[in-house]
Amino acid sequence: MKKFTSVITTAGAAAVLAAGMGFSGAAMAQDEGLSDSAKKGKEIAFGRGAGNCLACHQMKDGNLAGNIGPALIAMKARYPEREDLEAVVYDARDKFGDQTIMPPFGANKILSDEEISNIVDFLYTL
Repeated sequence: MKKFTSVITTAGAAAVLAAGMGFSGAAMAQDEGLSDSAKKGKEIAFGRGAGNCLACHQMKDGNLAGNIGPALIAMKARYPEREDLEAVVYDARDKFGDQTIMPPFGANKILSDEEISNIVDFLYTL
């Protein structure tokens, strides 16, 4: 059995890291039209920390997206009432019961109410 090794340059590592975090030149240029709150929401959603929405969901500009949850598209049409989408991010169990594996971001204090609001602002741009 052969062992495979790879060599990655510093520039290559930076590109992979930027792509994994959801930041590319085109994606950052598209961010110019976003409100400050939506930009913060995108950072949280694309970050590999507390939000990490890309671990489970596909969305515009997202790299290395998961396919466990539904694609995050047409969010304003799917959730015309902002409070409904905030409630799902806060604790999806209230809407989907124990069948969901989405973390209860608000109920478990993973994200603050402000961070959830920022994420919803971003999701409404999708």
